[in-house]
Amino acid sequence: MAAGHADNVGRRLADEKILVLDFGSQYAQLIARRVREQNVYCEIVRYSITAERVRELNPKGLILSGGPASVYEKGAPRCDPALFQLGLPVLGICYGMQMACEALGGKVANAPAREYGRANCRLTGQDRLLDGLPSDIEVWMSHGDQVAQVSEQFAPLAATSTCPIAAVKHQKLPIYGLQFHPEVTHTPLGKQILANFLHGICGCTGTWQLGDFAEEAIADIRRKVGNKRVICGLSGGVDSSVVAALLYKAIGNQLSCILVDNGLLRKDEEVAVIDEFTNHFKADLHVVKAEQKFLNNLEGITDPQEKRKRIGHAFIECFADEAAKISGAEFLAQGTLYPDVIESGAAKDGPAATIKLHHNVGGLPEDLQFQLIEPLRDLFKDEVRRLGLQLGLPEEIVWRHPFPGPGLAVRCLGEITRAKLDVLREADAIVVHEIKAAGLYRQTSQVFAVLLPVQSVGVMGDGRTYENAVAVRAIETEDFMTADWAHLPYELLARISTRIINEVKGVNRVVYDISSKPPATIEWE
Repeated sequence: MAAGHADNVGRRLADEKILVLDFGSQYAQLIARRVREQNVYCEIVRYSITAERVRELNPKGLILSGGPASVYEKGAPRCDPALFQLGLPVLGICYGMQMACEALGGKVANAPAREYGRANCRLTGQDRLLDGLPSDIEVWMSHGDQVAQVSEQFAPLAATSTCPIAAVKHQKLPIYGLQFHPEVTHTPLGKQILANFLHGICGCTGTWQLGDFAEEAIADIRRKVGNKRVICGLSGGVDSSVVAALLYKAIGNQLSCILVDNGLLRKDEEVAVIDEFTNHFKADLHVVKAEQKFLNNLEGITDPQEKRKRIGHAFIECFADEAAKISGAEFLAQGTLYPDVIESGAAKDGPAATIKLHHNVGGLPEDLQFQLIEPLRDLFKDEVRRLGLQLGLPEEIVWRHPFPGPGLAVRCLGEITRAKLDVLREADAIVVHEIKAAGLYRQTSQVFAVLLPVQSVGVMGDGRTYENAVAVRAIETEDFMTADWAHLPYELLARISTRIINEVKGVNRVVYDISSKPPATIEWE
């Protein structure tokens, strides 16, 4: 759950839980997701939570997240030292390990050789935390500091070529530390390590299910909304579709859906959304034609953050105008997911740094006329898909690739114009069509085209051209917090390139993005 939301949906249904203390890591929610994969409920809490409050919450164990600070800096975030005396199993990750080791007598220093990326880790000690692992494992490192010395209370368990203390265990207390990140997919055996901690050390049996979340969410929506009407914004993506399904299950005909045609949708998106939500849901659907309003607001704007803000403001203005026509509308529902929240720095009271603004969470005006409902803001994409299937949504909706809130505006780099959007729409439609034709749509997590703000020289027939470049982005991921580029067949890439150049007027070059996340993001803006 988001920092500051420890009493959110699902807590009452959890017989056992783990607390993640958030020290500002971009991966804090990813840790929670990995815990939930083991069917163990998890809550994220502030790093400053007191030992007394932890006793009240009665967790089975604690995980201390990573973070951007250095433990030896003045004002660096630290946990209540009494937590280490509760007798609860503790697992410190990266900064969490460094802070725990220092609090218990060790020393942390700036590493002589920083580690960012994959590393080979050699196990040097035996413990339940590492049960079932080979002597050498691949891990993901992301640190500039490291534990330089541990007290005699700790025993080293692993090392890399530049980090002699990559994992530790306290000799008397159930306290463990990992310098690497077991929660990311770049540490292939990280799930096994976390499973060893949760089941073997914390004694969790794994009884929590996502269905419990749905039950609690529906009950919470009913309590909050009462007999009022809720407006839900539809984009055609899985997130807003699942929100609409959840709301319909909770309040039925008290739901009104609004589709804002902002001119930033994919090719034929509006027609598909209208068809889905009038035939499948029989919903009260309102369509707002607002392309020119959005284009006017974006005229001359090239900064990605400013684009998102302006789109967010225009989006809410359109909602307010349309909502005035809907009697009794007091709530606005959005399909915000936690990756949107954590990357926008919008987790209240949380120490995470801002990566980007998301249109659902970064551009809302202070005079918002609706009470906001974001029932999915504590879930990851794969959990949202599972929830959608549980709610009875058809697979073609549930497995649709995600589409960003700001739409094509963040895939059309530089200034936005209708002509550039038309070029991008056609190129994107070709990319998606060819991926589906190759039977790779479900094997990839997100596929799209990006129109670059550069032109290059080309030759078509006997003539010289100076036209646009399009980038193709295809990624594979489980959680959208980390991602690898998809290794598409060369023949498929060649077919995509040939079709775009031949069929989309104004494009003479196609490139393929082979960046992973991190360090890149999935979207280009």
